[in-house]
Amino acid sequence: MKKLLLTIVPVAILLASCTSGNIREPEFRDIRDVRLINVGLLQTTAGLDLVYYNPNNFGVQLSEARGDVYLDNHYLGRFEIRDNVKVSRRNEFIVPAILKLDNIGAIKNQRDIWKKTEALVRIDGIAFVKKAGFSKEVPIKYEGMQNIEKLRSIISK
Repeated sequence: MKKLLLTIVPVAILLASCTSGNIREPEFRDIRDVRLINVGLLQTTAGLDLVYYNPNNFGVQLSEARGDVYLDNHYLGRFEIRDNVKVSRRNEFIVPAILKLDNIGAIKNQRDIWKKTEALVRIDGIAFVKKAGFSKEVPIKYEGMQNIEKLRSIISK
C-alpha cells in the first residue's frame, strides 16, 4: 500500500500542476538558419530553426509538433518537428522545423510578400510534450506580426 501511495501522490501532484493557471506559453524570439532542402514543382521544403524562451520553472521534452502556417490569412504551408527537443526551465531553446511550402499559393501571393517587411503570421497545430514519463497533446495557436525577411528568401529562390 505504501508503494502504491508513493507512486500515486507524485503523479497526482504532477497532473494538478499541469492544469494549474501558472503555466505560461513559450515566447517566440527569432527565426535562424533558413535553408532550402528540396525544390519541387508543387512543394518546396525548407528547414529553419525557431528560437523560443521557456518562462516556466520546469522543463519538458518536445517530442513532435505539426500544423499549418498562414501569412496574411493565406495558406503558406505545413510545418513539422520530428526531433526531440529538450526544453530547459527559464531558458532559450531551439526547435529545428521543416516547412513544406505550397508553391502555387506562394506564387499567387508573391507580389504581396515582396511589398511588405512585416506580415500577420498565424500558426494552428498541435505539439506533444513529455514530462516524467507522461505525454500530453498541447494545441499550438499563434497569431502576430512578424518580420518576414527570412521567409521571403525561401519564396524568392
